[in-house]
Amino acid sequence: MITFIVALVLLVVGFFTYGVLVEKIFGVEPERKTPALTRTDGVDFVPMAPWRIFLVQFLNIAGLGPIFGAIMGIFYGPAAFLWIVFGTIFAGGVHDYLSGMLSIRKGGASLPEIVGDELGKGTKSFLRVLSLVLLILLTTTFLSGPAVLLQGLAPLGTMEIERMGVIFYVPIMWVLIIFGYYALATVLPVDKLIGRFYPIFGGILLFMGLGIMVVMLGWHAGEMPEVFDGLHNRQTNGLPLFPMMFVSIACGAISGFHGTQSPIMARCVTNERQGRWIFYGAMVAEGILALIWAAAAGTFFADPEKGLYGIDGLQAFAAEHHGENIAALVIDKVSRSWLGTVGGILAIIGVIAAPITSGDTALRSARLIVADFLQWDQRPIPKRLIIALPLFLCVFGMVFVDFNIVWRYFAWTNQTLATFTLWAGAIWLYKKANGQPVANGYKYGYLIAMIPALFMTMVCSSYIFIAPEGFHLPLHWVGYLIAGIVTLGCLCGFIVWAKKNPKS
Repeated sequence: MITFIVALVLLVVGFFTYGVLVEKIFGVEPERKTPALTRTDGVDFVPMAPWRIFLVQFLNIAGLGPIFGAIMGIFYGPAAFLWIVFGTIFAGGVHDYLSGMLSIRKGGASLPEIVGDELGKGTKSFLRVLSLVLLILLTTTFLSGPAVLLQGLAPLGTMEIERMGVIFYVPIMWVLIIFGYYALATVLPVDKLIGRFYPIFGGILLFMGLGIMVVMLGWHAGEMPEVFDGLHNRQTNGLPLFPMMFVSIACGAISGFHGTQSPIMARCVTNERQGRWIFYGAMVAEGILALIWAAAAGTFFADPEKGLYGIDGLQAFAAEHHGENIAALVIDKVSRSWLGTVGGILAIIGVIAAPITSGDTALRSARLIVADFLQWDQRPIPKRLIIALPLFLCVFGMVFVDFNIVWRYFAWTNQTLATFTLWAGAIWLYKKANGQPVANGYKYGYLIAMIPALFMTMVCSSYIFIAPEGFHLPLHWVGYLIAGIVTLGCLCGFIVWAKKNPKS
């Protein structure tokens, strides 16, 4: 309980302290007209109320990410709490704020265009592909989860498939129904479905998290994991805590996916002062949600009579359901048990609505990325459909791949994209001080992005060499060594670039 309360307080304090510092370093200009006002088109550039944008942004970036990721991350132990807190404050919040504000400054540009402007045309082309892959993987993960939950509430037709000799059932009818909704939300103007109904679903998601937290603190506080129980790796699959946990907990600490979503809302912001509350604030809210679900998953399965701590009980539960979508099962079990029938239904609705609404905005972001590349006007509906239909087909094909495999590839791609975004932010902040007042008096303001960029470079580099879906080097220290060289190379590259672009 102590760990949870302290972590919760730190997240709130971080928003009102470090978040303010980030805002000052960036240097908002309230008098500058935003793209929502200068490029209004009634489809994607649509002015909206700040509170509405916040709830939509929160729902867009949340989905199942901070819930599924937090549940899968707590398998590694209480160290997950530390990553959620410090990752949110010093990495995720900075990433989301910079991606949103840079989009505003660059006329509502999508993420590959933003990053490419700072890192070069080659990087821009690479990130166009990487972003689309990420969004397709994410839409798949955010489709299969709610389809499984909906099947449990209202069984419809299923499709039988075989994976490694084991029979699984895909809720194909719910998949098709969700796809029909995706088609509408992806191509309709942003204020018709997204702006009108998503604030409601965002409120439900927050209510669900609050309900879980109240029950947990009121009746199960003594069973909650604590950091002073030890930060050692609790995972039983033989994989190291670093970097695996830092990739598993993606959306709950830092997520490249957020950078693809921020431009959607950046096209609706009417004043730059709203940026900290919308972008940094939504990330903190997501961190709080991730913290709640990590604690809940690590608490619910405690069985003192059998000598099982919550995380040990969670490991045992996962072993009983090997090959299944463990995170979805945990959500269903915790919600129904702790919140009762009515509360459980509301919680499940929140967990179903969140990923579906993130899935369609992921496809919407993919449409905007392709449209920016092709320079296609998105006011004509046929042009929107021409881009969207191939994306739908790609996602549908991925539905039949094992969820756990899809999640791991999504998680690494996600964190890699976040790393590129942080490096772009660091370069933009450095250039901002070149020949101008130095970042509003902060001579080394670019460090707020460069330091987490270096850390995430180490995380993503070591992951690709150590993870089973990567090179899977049996000697982990070799992977760490190579990753360290890559990270050092990036730092040296930045220093060389900075010397060629000295500050005034």
